[in-house]
Amino acid sequence: MDPNQIQAPVENYANPKTCLFHVLFKGAALAFYILSALFFNSFVIIFVVTVLLAALDFWVVKNVSGRILVGLRWWNEINDLGESVWKFESLDQESLSRMNKKDSWLFWWTLYLAAAAWFILGVFSLIRFQADYLLVVGVCLSLNVANIIGFTKCKKDAKKQFQQFASQTIASRFQSTVQSAFTLV
Repeated sequence: MDPNQIQAPVENYANPKTCLFHVLFKGAALAFYILSALFFNSFVIIFVVTVLLAALDFWVVKNVSGRILVGLRWWNEINDLGESVWKFESLDQESLSRMNKKDSWLFWWTLYLAAAAWFILGVFSLIRFQADYLLVVGVCLSLNVANIIGFTKCKKDAKKQFQQFASQTIASRFQSTVQSAFTLV
């Protein structure tokens, strides 16, 4: 290697433990579902453990890794009228722009790949006419899709809030500039 060549530093994961658990629960649910037929004859055990692992993954992604890896958090509330209301939290735009790119990449890709894997497993269950296993896959897929929808809406809301803030800031600066120009006249 030529000492005159300077290599760009490789960006590492800023939160490796969070990344590990983000991937671990997804992988554990998928691996247990796929490999469980080799070790268990009981559908109930397969259903309970797989759904429990998928629920743990849902909670970790929604409440921990989403907040740490991409700076987003969402939840859904029922208001006094009985209507479902989405609530979003995000870091400010400056903090979001400083988020680690590798962490963000890992978060979004594993979110979508896990849903794709559950969808493919659902197709296999459908082809094999295994309605009971299709139920397991349906629960796990719906948990994954709920996180995808929640975080996608949250990301769009964060961008919208930034655009509103930017336009309000520009409008107020313009207004103060115009007012100061008229006071000079």
